[in-house]
Amino acid sequence: MGASEFAPDEAARGGTGTTKRVWALAWPAILTNLLQSAVGFVGGTIVSRELGTAAIAATGVGGRIFFVQQVLLMAVTTGTMALVARAWGAGNRVEAERVTRTSLWLCSALAILLAVPCAVFARELVSLASLWGLDGPTTELGAAYVRWVSLSTLPFGISLTIATALRAAGDTRTPLLISIAGAALTLFALWVLVMEGFGVRSMGVAGAAAAIGLGAGVSALASLGLWRSDKLVVGSRPGGNDFDAGRMRRLMRVGAPAGAEGFSFQIGFVVFIGIIARYGNEANAAYQLGVNVLAFSFLVGQAFSIAASTLVGQHLGARDEPGAERSGWRAMALAIGVMVVFGAGIIGFAEPVARFMSRDPEVIRLTVIFIWVLGSVQALMAIEFTLGGALRGAGDTIFPFVTVLSGLTFGRLAFAALFMSLGKGIEWIYAALIADYVIKGVLFVSRFRSGRWKGMLTERDEALVLGDAPETEAG
Repeated sequence: MGASEFAPDEAARGGTGTTKRVWALAWPAILTNLLQSAVGFVGGTIVSRELGTAAIAATGVGGRIFFVQQVLLMAVTTGTMALVARAWGAGNRVEAERVTRTSLWLCSALAILLAVPCAVFARELVSLASLWGLDGPTTELGAAYVRWVSLSTLPFGISLTIATALRAAGDTRTPLLISIAGAALTLFALWVLVMEGFGVRSMGVAGAAAAIGLGAGVSALASLGLWRSDKLVVGSRPGGNDFDAGRMRRLMRVGAPAGAEGFSFQIGFVVFIGIIARYGNEANAAYQLGVNVLAFSFLVGQAFSIAASTLVGQHLGARDEPGAERSGWRAMALAIGVMVVFGAGIIGFAEPVARFMSRDPEVIRLTVIFIWVLGSVQALMAIEFTLGGALRGAGDTIFPFVTVLSGLTFGRLAFAALFMSLGKGIEWIYAALIADYVIKGVLFVSRFRSGRWKGMLTERDEALVLGDAPETEAG
């Protein structure tokens, strides 16, 4: 099949066309992220008010375990994004659909492999969180939460895979609509299962986890139903071998570094939290509150990351390297603009927001400082989100892994450990985040400017997405 028609059109319209395409892809993704964050916020508030402090601690630890499962599933879907976008840009819809089907099988199998041991060994996994100070009863609550929330792993993997394939093909609106349906059921289920709606007896933290599962189940069923009916831009028409070894290898070769990146970051995150915890509950609380406040700008950055991944992959599939480069830089510029505005607004209202979230004077003071620190690096965060997404969309996933690990190790953790050893205050520990984002920003810009990411897929990969090679690989 020939190249898709968007590449010549983009070249003719130049930067204006690129800007419009970035926005068209980004705004539904922004709304999807904000919706999911809002559901999480409402769910956390319901658990806090209805079930108490122990339940909050239990769901926090259990949610971290579930998040690790999600990160590992994203290893597969990172490959899905890169390969579907490349095939779509090449005009090879058949290969895009084959990659989607193969990704669904892989992601579903991985979801089961992750969910079963997490459910069986839930207490042992939560016990590891005793490092965070959980007592026996809270550990049991956390284990119950993990057992129930693990039921969400498979439906989450299914809906994530289909949503990723749609975004890679340029459709970010359908995932938004499906997310709305899932979010509505999650909130309704929270009301019934936790707040005793319709007189149903509260299930406690298990009810909170079950509500997540019901929402994920609806999203998965809706995604599968639309996909199987061929009503989506990426359909499920049969043809070819879903278990082609070559295609599976390409998905894992591209996705495995992304999974390693996410897993490594979680380990580093725990270490950093451990350093902060040495400064007392106020320092830890301020960090958590500050991250919650700035999460909205993170969600914006993630949306532009999706846009950059999609457009870079599609342009490379169409063999339009200048268009791919232009899309990456334009997504970065737009993300910087939006996130800097968000950051400035949050910094300006840091103290009123902190006072709204806490009554402890020391927590308020430290929350304001943390917001100032993280708010000041919004431009660097935008670079990480967009150029990291652009590189992953090109199939260059090893460099983002190395970059994130470098920033975490030689920036955040190294400076935090140094400042702690010198007896510096918690403000200096927060400031270690600046070194992390400076390192990542410099490395991402350097890599994208070098252009080495343009040739990350092999000639064999290129031939398959362009439709010039037989489907099955030998060996």
